[in-house]
Amino acid sequence: MNGFSDHALDEGAFGESKATSVVKAFDAFPKTKPSYQTKTQNGGVWTLFLAFASLLLAVTEVRRWYVGETHHTFSVEKGISHNLQLNLDVVVAMKCDDLHINVQDASGDRIMASQALHRNPTMWSHWQNTKGAHHLGGSAAERGGADYQEEDVHDYLGAAKKGKKKFAKTPKLSRGAVPDSCRVYGALELNKVQGDFHITARGHGYMEFGQHLDHQSFNFSHQINELSFGPFYPGLDNPLDNTRTTTDQHFEKFQYYLSVVPTVYTDNPAALQKYSSSAIPLSSGDEANAHTHLPRNTIFTNQYAVTEQSHIVSERQVPGIFVKFDIEPLMLTIAEEWGGVLNLLVRLVNVVSGVLVAGGWIFQIQEWANEVAGRRRQRRQDGGGGGVLTGRKSLDGKN
Repeated sequence: MNGFSDHALDEGAFGESKATSVVKAFDAFPKTKPSYQTKTQNGGVWTLFLAFASLLLAVTEVRRWYVGETHHTFSVEKGISHNLQLNLDVVVAMKCDDLHINVQDASGDRIMASQALHRNPTMWSHWQNTKGAHHLGGSAAERGGADYQEEDVHDYLGAAKKGKKKFAKTPKLSRGAVPDSCRVYGALELNKVQGDFHITARGHGYMEFGQHLDHQSFNFSHQINELSFGPFYPGLDNPLDNTRTTTDQHFEKFQYYLSVVPTVYTDNPAALQKYSSSAIPLSSGDEANAHTHLPRNTIFTNQYAVTEQSHIVSERQVPGIFVKFDIEPLMLTIAEEWGGVLNLLVRLVNVVSGVLVAGGWIFQIQEWANEVAGRRRQRRQDGGGGGVLTGRKSLDGKN
């Protein structure tokens, strides 16, 4: 009895369908029968090595994707700005009543900064042990001897948000102490044009009638705790921050030449591009706080490069501290960007497949070289033996 026939069944119904057979016909990946495969010790070791290399490179790619890439973009500053905030905190080894601070810009405006800034009597010795204080050009980074390190946007964003946006308090004087120095600090609203500000002695600088200071009182040794442009971020380091310069001469002129570049730090460049250049504040802290609609984790500030020189002048010239600044018409955007998840997957596939393909080629070349070397050794052994087939005497002397 044939139960399959009785029930109109066919054994072919339990095999592969015609659709599956058609799909198999288009299989482009050749298969090797297990009976023809040979597993070697070298192949196992090489497989483990390729797996480890693939894993290591994959972890590196994931880490690079997670950290992001930093891009620097220069563009012409298109926004119309009129003002620029100058943040200053400097200690001069002279009494406050003997100092005059003035600002003059290319537009011809003159600002009596002595009236706009705070001046506190202090002792020069109170500032000798300031943390991080150094002479300009005394560090390895300033001498160019330090290794280049790419700017990390998160470090700048964190430093900008750290601490209160206020100047530190002046150390209190001991009872009966006579101050020998003056701390000048505060913020000035300047025209956003080329200009300079200078600290000179009373009666030596602009024409001032009826005022004169003994030359023996001149001492323009100074320590710059803060000198920055734009919104005040105490956590950000600038080239002149915590720099100290001393002198024993009464008539010495210190000159600083600054090149100021407006700078934006952001980790959301896509959101930043939605706003026009005129909406980006680069002037003062109040202006930056007013723009609450701007993307988060974005700060607007100004960087500058500095060149310094000092020399002794004659009594007919004016000693003091002179800072000349020039505003560059460029804007630097430092943005940290991340690729999408799809981009990460594509990079992982490229890395792993590249390692496997290259490793397979190297393994095949190695196996081919081992096979050739083995054949040569076998021929040498066959050619050096004795016996009937070679026509040579065997070891026992018989043919």
